[in-house]
Amino acid sequence: MVAQGFTVDLNKPLVFQVGHLGEAYQEWVHQPIASKEGPRFFESDFWEFLTKNEWWVIPLIWLPVVCWSISLSVRMGHTPLHIALMMIFGILIWTLIEYTLHRFLFHIKTKSYWGNTIHYLLHGCHHKHPMDGLRLVFPPAATAVLCVPFWNLVKLIFTPSLTPAMFGGGLLGYVMYDVTHYYLHHGQPTSEIPRNLKKYHLNHHFRIQNKGFGITSSLWDKVFGTLPQSKAAGKSK
Repeated sequence: MVAQGFTVDLNKPLVFQVGHLGEAYQEWVHQPIASKEGPRFFESDFWEFLTKNEWWVIPLIWLPVVCWSISLSVRMGHTPLHIALMMIFGILIWTLIEYTLHRFLFHIKTKSYWGNTIHYLLHGCHHKHPMDGLRLVFPPAATAVLCVPFWNLVKLIFTPSLTPAMFGGGLLGYVMYDVTHYYLHHGQPTSEIPRNLKKYHLNHHFRIQNKGFGITSSLWDKVFGTLPQSKAAGKSK
């Protein structure tokens, strides 16, 4: 049931409140609160703990798995150049997955109680509180669960000898994505490329939220026509 005229109380755990917003959820979740202090999700301390994660945990856990994948490829007789090319291709595939998930799943329109609740947990919380540093990277337990079907999918598409390097490349792409995402929100880049990427991503949060779905690059936004218009171009019309 949708509570008519429901108002979210930011001083109480949010997860089981947002579903009551119904159709109003989409407008509410895309009005960002720029505070670095994140909200409480659950009443339970245990579940609340599971929603928080330091950024450095991601490379700490997953880079050894990437190295394990590389070692498997080495034992299968692949040359360093061959492995590097396969991993680069795996990273490229990840960037497409990153774009597709962000555009079509993370920005899916919801209005039912459970639809809103799940969307808030998945991505809505990040748009509502984009500077919450403890909820910027994906929880390792969830990543571990998703790695199983991803490995099986890679194994289905590629030969057994190609699978480890392709999987390792995709996983490395994911690590790069999560670390880059954190840096774009909390880092202070001084060189041009990361500075422009930070502007590009924050533009997605605070100005045009239905475009600019790439995180590590704008490649697929250019390919699929979701590149946001610049402020200068908008004013000239």
